[in-house]
Amino acid sequence: MSRLFLLMYLPFIVHASAEGAWQASGVGATLSHRGVAASSRALAPTQPVSGVMTMVAWRYELIGPTPAGLNVRLCSVARCVEIEGQSGTTRGLTNVAANEPLRFVWQVPGGGSLFPALKVRSNQVIVNYQ
Repeated sequence: MSRLFLLMYLPFIVHASAEGAWQASGVGATLSHRGVAASSRALAPTQPVSGVMTMVAWRYELIGPTPAGLNVRLCSVARCVEIEGQSGTTRGLTNVAANEPLRFVWQVPGGGSLFPALKVRSNQVIVNYQ
């Protein structure tokens, strides 16, 4: 699946290759209750980078159905941007330091148990920077 993700966003990576790009992936999280947020582990560059983010491509994969009202944000240390769908791109983190780690944050509004629980199999980002 990672290769498919990279192939889908290859045009964005090639465009950014003069500047730079980093990729990170990780396992997801489990959300069992409405009104509570679950965060992924930090996704960060494996090598030192400098500059600012220009565009971020993301992808996450769920195990099971998507709960109604699911709200997903992609967050740096200081800023979050709401994202829609299980893959896409955003410029909402433009000018954030390129070396800042990113986290996915999942939340379903309301209260009480979430059945079945939201289970995120994996998540991935490709960060373009200049």
